[in-house]
Amino acid sequence: MIPYDPAIKVESTESVAAPPEPPHAGPIAGELVTETFDYDGGRQVTVYVPPDPAEAIVFAGDGQMISQWGGFLEAADVPSTMIVGAYRVADETLRLHEYSPGFDPERFAAHERFFVKDVSAWVRSRFGVILSAGRTAVFGVSAGGELALAIGLRHSDVYGVIFSGSPGGGYRPPQVMPSPLPRTYLVAGTLEPFFRDNAARWAAALRDADADVVMSERVAGHDEAMWREEFPLMVAWGFGR
Repeated sequence: MIPYDPAIKVESTESVAAPPEPPHAGPIAGELVTETFDYDGGRQVTVYVPPDPAEAIVFAGDGQMISQWGGFLEAADVPSTMIVGAYRVADETLRLHEYSPGFDPERFAAHERFFVKDVSAWVRSRFGVILSAGRTAVFGVSAGGELALAIGLRHSDVYGVIFSGSPGGGYRPPQVMPSPLPRTYLVAGTLEPFFRDNAARWAAALRDADADVVMSERVAGHDEAMWREEFPLMVAWGFGR
């Protein structure tokens, strides 16, 4: 295990109960570990640690929700996958400013450093998990779907795979795509046309840039159930099986 880096300030919250599981998730065989970082006055990160050694890892925004989906991976035929969920800020406007680079570049950059540098270094130190970019994904839904696309395109050396559910329209494909491009899996509902159009726009732009892309549509609205049901399919596509 890599020694802990004292430059990354974290405060243990082992005595604090983990966030509740989603309504229809059964008991998990893995473990939930939560830490509070100094970022923005105290920001939590919850990690789902699978029962078997991690073969892949997914870093996600909206961590209070997505970190709870480990049980859905356990029930599916997918590689053992760790989920690292960085919590969102309560204020929806500030959340958008952290997740989409065009609104408040300074706030986005601060959150980007926290997400890409601090959280990743802590995971390496705390859990000893060091995986290649090809076994590492960034994931988000709604505004978090924008975060996944923005972070993935800006840090393809870290995240070789992007999972984006119903991305918002604040961050759009750049005219010149970076290279190399992560493999990308998008999903949106047929009953959320605004978000479906945004996902389709990204799928077309990435395909035009010769990226490996999947665009999935479900009969659903802007719905957590859709995203968490698609999540094991994303992981299977991204990491095998």
